Amino acid sequence: MKFFSQSFLYDDPWPIVTLAFYLRYPNPYASHVLSCDVISRDFTPSGSLLTTRLILKSATLPRWAPKGIISRSESWILEESEVDPQGKVVRCRTRNLEHTKAMQVHESQTFSQVEEGKTLQTTEARIVSGFGWGLTKQIENYGIARFRKNVQRSRDGVVLILDLIRQARRQPMTVASSYLNPTSASRLSTAPRIPERLSSEPHQFTESSD
Repeated sequence: MKFFSQSFLYDDPWPIVTLAFYLRYPNPYASHVLSCDVISRDFTPSGSLLTTRLILKSATLPRWAPKGIISRSESWILEESEVDPQGKVVRCRTRNLEHTKAMQVHESQTFSQVEEGKTLQTTEARIVSGFGWGLTKQIENYGIARFRKNVQRSRDGVVLILDLIRQARRQPMTVASSYLNPTSASRLSTAPRIPERLSSEPHQFTESSD
């Protein structure tokens, strides 16, 4: 079993980062995301928004993986999230619904408002393989390395959307506002420069096995 933990600080306020998080698909950094569908959305008595989404992602294997380790090259991901406007925090949990014997990935993310109008993102994950045949450790090592890379690409996607939100707020009728439309094809064909407006606290990465 492998564990991952990392924190990142956005200069942008919590409402804007929350909006960017939910608008992040599609984007040029997430070409492996094939579809994203809302299957339920409800409010709690306290006013929090609960959302469940199904995300279809392409799955790739390393060259050393034996044939037949997974039945197909796609995997459904379940994402369950809560937006708490009173506490100014987003909590999100994801897990894969397929290929769970080869590898299970349980991820949790929080986006919370901190001092000076900034937003702290904390990402944690647990990766475990039950495949056996002497490949368990190798699969888990591959999974944690790939997850670490995908976390960075996911953040790049959020940063891209944040930049486009800023553009749309300055000039609502420009190309940026069209790009923010989740159905816009231009979101997949262009990748504006990532702005250097983010500051990060020292990354914390932990990895262990039991």
